[in-house]
Amino acid sequence: MKEGISRMDLSLTQVIDQVGKDKGIDRDVLISAVEAALESAAKRMFGDERLIEAQLNEETGQIELFQYMTVVDEIESPDTELLVEDARLVDPEAETGDELGFQIFYRAEDSERAREEDERYGDLLGLKTYRRAFGRIAAQTAKQVILQRVREAERHMVYAEYKDRKGELITGIARRFERGNIIIDLGRAEAVLPTREQTHRESYRAGDRVQAYVLDVQKQAKGPQIVLSRAAEGLILKLFELEVPEIYEGIVDIVRVAREPGERTKVAVRSRDSDVDPVGACVGMKGVRVQAVVQELRGEKIDIVPYYEDAARFVCAAIAPAEVSRVLVDDDNAVIELIVPDDQLSLAIGRRGQNVRLAHRLVGYEIKIFSESKIEETKTMLRERLEAGGVDSSLVLYLFKLGYHSAENMMNAEESELTAIPGLTLEVAQQIQQLAFEHHQELREMEERERQERQEPAQEKEPAGLGPIGAPLSDSDRIVAGLRSKDSEFVPTLGAEPGLGMGPVAPRPEPEAAPEPEAAPEPETAPETASAGDAASALKK
Repeated sequence: MKEGISRMDLSLTQVIDQVGKDKGIDRDVLISAVEAALESAAKRMFGDERLIEAQLNEETGQIELFQYMTVVDEIESPDTELLVEDARLVDPEAETGDELGFQIFYRAEDSERAREEDERYGDLLGLKTYRRAFGRIAAQTAKQVILQRVREAERHMVYAEYKDRKGELITGIARRFERGNIIIDLGRAEAVLPTREQTHRESYRAGDRVQAYVLDVQKQAKGPQIVLSRAAEGLILKLFELEVPEIYEGIVDIVRVAREPGERTKVAVRSRDSDVDPVGACVGMKGVRVQAVVQELRGEKIDIVPYYEDAARFVCAAIAPAEVSRVLVDDDNAVIELIVPDDQLSLAIGRRGQNVRLAHRLVGYEIKIFSESKIEETKTMLRERLEAGGVDSSLVLYLFKLGYHSAENMMNAEESELTAIPGLTLEVAQQIQQLAFEHHQELREMEERERQERQEPAQEKEPAGLGPIGAPLSDSDRIVAGLRSKDSEFVPTLGAEPGLGMGPVAPRPEPEAAPEPEAAPEPETAPETASAGDAASALKK
């Protein structure tokens, strides 16, 4: 073991240089790790209380160990202190408070110098009995400390490399799967693609290439954890940067992205150059650019729309491909009402409300969509209610023209807003709002009654199957159970035979009645009661 340590020390500087080159670790970090390793080994062998220091001698390429003792008048700690008279045996000029250093020779080729030191200072240092075993203990402890320091240095380097790459695209290889999470090999580090950041369209096998968005880089005790995502909206932006030079160069900007991972995405773009069409730049010749992004996303649909500062124009673009007849914008409450043709209503809403949901996230306003026929019906009912309350019909039509086409619009409007309309006084405005409120309440009560009426028929229906225990079986129940008799009533019994769902059956006892005159004897026929065996036979047939 000692010879192995000697060979290691002889080429220690070369080993440090080579390890630093291979692992990319700074040379000073490795030197510090080796020095700390030998200090730890020496303290474990000679005592933790001793002041031991390790230093690399660049000339010899070896680590040298030194123990330091403080000169005192009275000893309180024998491992770290020397009396003045003992210190002057080493240094005649030593005074109280001085610190003396003694070199510890631990290498096999320095055994002669170690023996001489034991003879001169062994009693002072108390190291004679430990000298022989130091080489083996040093090798074990130093190895552990060096490996630990190197691992810590590698973790720090990985964190330093990836902490600034948050929000970028990265490519790796899927290596293994842990509880649905995909562990991806990035070369010098491993990243995790959590289940929540995956899309249902995608599935991977070990060895597949994975391109993902760096969602977060977390510093942990076991090393940095790099969290990737295939469901983040940032992935869309970075993929378009790769495919569209105008976006990378800053000529075209992606302003907003609304995404339902694996299903559909809406992207709002604008151009800084009036000569560059932002939508055309993103689509590319024959759609080649956007198709490259779609292919990377495993077929996810992408809608690219122009961005407008005007909310009305922007929402019309965001709700595409549906056509809009009229737009009403309430900036104070961040609400937009869209009126669309009847044949465009389902297209505007989208499958399971997907289109309007993405448009809402893209625009940032609450979006309400109405068909033209529904608006006309609402306006007709409201007009009748207002005119019945004494409001002039021409005024009602003018309010409709200004966009107050529902009771909710009228009753939520500010009085100052209504009185600003020519010919509409404060008293009339209050009257209109009161009538609109009453009409709104009537509509809500009517909707509630319709909802209750729809629920009542469902509650009246009884579940299919056999009736409650003790109730007579119907003809259909008899057929299901294999019981063909229509004259006898049978009662299901708990503990039935497997496969039949019934136990032994018998005729229900009839209440006693007065005796009747004997009837003429009937010809003998087979009994109509059925046993469990008969039922089983019937089922087999």
